[in-house]
Amino acid sequence: MKPPDSTATEATLELLLGYGCGRRGIPAQRSYARWAQSALSAAGCRGQHQLSLRVVDADEALALNRDYRGKAYATNVLSFPANELIDDGQTRLLGDIALCAPVVAREAAEQGKSLHSHHAHLCIHGVLHLLGYDHEDSAAAEVMEAIEIQAMQRLGFANPYETTGPSA
Repeated sequence: MKPPDSTATEATLELLLGYGCGRRGIPAQRSYARWAQSALSAAGCRGQHQLSLRVVDADEALALNRDYRGKAYATNVLSFPANELIDDGQTRLLGDIALCAPVVAREAAEQGKSLHSHHAHLCIHGVLHLLGYDHEDSAAAEVMEAIEIQAMQRLGFANPYETTGPSA
């Protein structure tokens, strides 16, 4: 296998979207793809990428969080990095993301954000985790949050970490 094309000027993305819950109020695949693409661009990625995103209900999010992280609650987003080349030898499989629709909706309401912008933020957040970013310490969190803010602003959304001001 040869490595991914590092001479490409921009990242390309294939997003596989699945549902483990109803689709009412859930953004369209093209929105998730746009948001994930923004995360890749803001992180400086190049070449071809693929990821799977599944929008889940609270029961599935709880089971995933319990089974993979030992946490007994449904969380907003979970990322499962793969970081490997797929069969064509050119495309980097980033991994899988699970977004919990009811938790995302609850948080958006609690934080006074639009549901659309909160889905965008958590999609971007999940993609960055697939790329190896984390927020385990303040220095790492600062780097990750700066990339998230940049990706969100490129899409016309407000800074997701500001509590005041309009959200897109």
